[in-house]
Amino acid sequence: MKFASSTSTSVRALTFLSLSTVSVLSQDSTTSNITSDSYFYGQSPLVPPAALPSGTTSSWASAYSKAADFVSQLSQEEKSNLTFGVRATTSGCVGFIPPIERLGFKGLCMQDAGNGVRLADGVNAYDSGLHVGATWNKNLAYQRALHMGAEFKAKGVNIALGPVVGPIGRIAEGGRNWEGISNDPYLCGALAAETVRGIQENGVVTSTKHFIGNEQELNRNPSTNNQSQHVEAVSSNIDDKTLHELYLWPFQDAVHAGSGNIMCSYNRINNSYGCQNSKLQNGILKDELGFQGFVVSDWGALHAGYAAAEAGLDMVMPNGGNFWGKNLTTAIDNGTMEASVLDNMATRIIATWYQFGQDSDDYPSPGVGLPRSLTTQHVFVDAKVPSSKKVLLDSAIEGHVLVKNTNGSLGLPLQKPKLVSVFGYDAATPNKNPSSEGPPDRLSQILNRTMIVGGGSGVNNPAYISSPLEALNQRAYEDGSQLLWDIANVNSTAQVDAASDACLVFLNAWASEGYDRSGVHDDYSDALVNNIADQCNNTIVVIDNAGVRLVDVFIDHPNVTALIFAHLPGQDSGRAVVSLLYGESNPSGKLPYSVPKNESEFGALLSPTPPEGQYWLFPQDDFAEGVYIDYRAFDANNITPRYEFGFGLSYTTFDYSSLEFNKVDGPSTDKYPVGEVIEGGQGDLWDVLFQVSASVFNSGNVDGAEVAQLYVGIPGGPVRQLRGFSKVDVEPGKSVNLNFDLTRRDLSIWDVVAQKWQLQKGDYKVYVGGSSRNLPLEGSLTI
Repeated sequence: MKFASSTSTSVRALTFLSLSTVSVLSQDSTTSNITSDSYFYGQSPLVPPAALPSGTTSSWASAYSKAADFVSQLSQEEKSNLTFGVRATTSGCVGFIPPIERLGFKGLCMQDAGNGVRLADGVNAYDSGLHVGATWNKNLAYQRALHMGAEFKAKGVNIALGPVVGPIGRIAEGGRNWEGISNDPYLCGALAAETVRGIQENGVVTSTKHFIGNEQELNRNPSTNNQSQHVEAVSSNIDDKTLHELYLWPFQDAVHAGSGNIMCSYNRINNSYGCQNSKLQNGILKDELGFQGFVVSDWGALHAGYAAAEAGLDMVMPNGGNFWGKNLTTAIDNGTMEASVLDNMATRIIATWYQFGQDSDDYPSPGVGLPRSLTTQHVFVDAKVPSSKKVLLDSAIEGHVLVKNTNGSLGLPLQKPKLVSVFGYDAATPNKNPSSEGPPDRLSQILNRTMIVGGGSGVNNPAYISSPLEALNQRAYEDGSQLLWDIANVNSTAQVDAASDACLVFLNAWASEGYDRSGVHDDYSDALVNNIADQCNNTIVVIDNAGVRLVDVFIDHPNVTALIFAHLPGQDSGRAVVSLLYGESNPSGKLPYSVPKNESEFGALLSPTPPEGQYWLFPQDDFAEGVYIDYRAFDANNITPRYEFGFGLSYTTFDYSSLEFNKVDGPSTDKYPVGEVIEGGQGDLWDVLFQVSASVFNSGNVDGAEVAQLYVGIPGGPVRQLRGFSKVDVEPGKSVNLNFDLTRRDLSIWDVVAQKWQLQKGDYKVYVGGSSRNLPLEGSLTI
């Protein structure tokens, strides 16, 4: 089944085998020995090493020219040493490339995470990726990244390990969905691109991760089963069209924005490990997308020697182990690997170093602000800047999503209450700072008070934590009101003071790297809400959720007057929610996912796929649903969610009008793009073909921000796909004009035969409104 090298249309159409072929291979035990690697070999085609870039921009061209000169002065051993990590002896860098002092190369420091510097003091804990997705605010995402990037730089970090766009969030119970932005590729890609721009403006390289199909924690790594047999990591079997239109889309946006590093994933993709998958790394990332930087492995994701280097992996972390190191130079010496492969790897790494100005004397030494241990004597490097305070708070506020509200004498905003009662384990400050020393016990972490971040390598260290209870205490002091609280009872035993004007219940939904969630709701939290609601006619629920959280057990209780999905707000959690509860801020967040009424509505995408039957040594996960996840699936199957993708309430109301289309003169509307490959793909994919305008009117009586959303019905695809959004502030009684650009890429489908984005002729439905199910403006454009 090995693919021969060919450029014929028939071979190029087989970028990945169809899912039906994968299914046959997995079931026909007579074909070959199921435990043999050769049984699965070839499902992901072999692509030779990508050519060394000459630079798609003048800055990259200059960087590659300098890098070529630099690498020409290195020995084979020095080149090899650039490609694998070593233990940092004087810093706490989680990944470290040693210096080459004779050439002025100070080394490279890599550090988590996508929401702030991990394992450090003197830094802030920003809101997590999912929270950014709920803001739907491009400028705020950029400002957040700009300030985070400044902190990474001050700490001597060369490569920040984020943003996360994979997992995209295919599996509802996925343990790392909170690190990503949204399960919609357009929203995810747009905000990831702003994150890349903001961080990299500081000269810090972003490592956009995890490339690709890493959608569950179960079997993400090889393991040993209870019969002492070796079990490979799960294989995400993704057809070519789905790969491009869903999972690759946000990576393409990140590459287009200039991301200097891509991290390959733990899992297999079409039965080839991500970090040695030549089709993905050489064929798609480096050739098709014109990626200019270098590829690094996830920590411990390398399972091959020189073959992984030939497949497009440039650097392995945390070390070379038994695979790389001297083995690469040995492979060159004995003729197994071409010397040009190592030259290519080293040059990509050094070119990236030059591209971001890290050769400058002004760039801090690697890991200068990251001590080996925070408990031993070290120099305190304060990386925080005063302007970050506003960004931290604004982002925390805007990622809260109000989904239910009576908006009268009960509900929100609170109307000068004299007595507020507080319940729920999520209200109080944690007993200790969030820790990233490994996945914690689930129950103890859930009950470890307010949750500002999930678990694992995405944990960040807060400068402080403003908890809801602390912020409510401060508000009671300022208002001269009364606050009562009982956060000790986490079930149905709490009692309510009958004079309470409002009862606030704070819950959370924990998730962590290393394992998937055990469910999308929990009985004791639901019981707590219903118990309080039975006693209090103005029960307001706030959930810090690291992923979708079902609420139908309590949401229709007549005394549950309001519900906020608070997501993971970072260190200003309490200040943010109190500002919203009391009406100082108007809710403007929107859901970056859908909330169904029942687990069954997720279908096969509720839980991770476990190994099955005799083939459990090679776990298989067929992405048979194609692009139909979340709202695409609910639309296709006529499922009405409890709260749809893009939904969120405000303390005011908005009306839409004046939908207009304007075809842009100049750009070609031929079937396929013809432009030169730039970062992100062929350049004319970003040609604007149509401009869409509309108007939004604030029909309420308070200022508010609305997220206007544009969806397109592309012929042959989902009935609606997000293809534009704009967050605008609108004063009461005023209108604001909305403008959306539709590019060639936005309107195209992936042609698996031509291996290009195809623009179809015909009519395209266009919808504009406040959510994926509230689209009052409708029209069509013709190509």
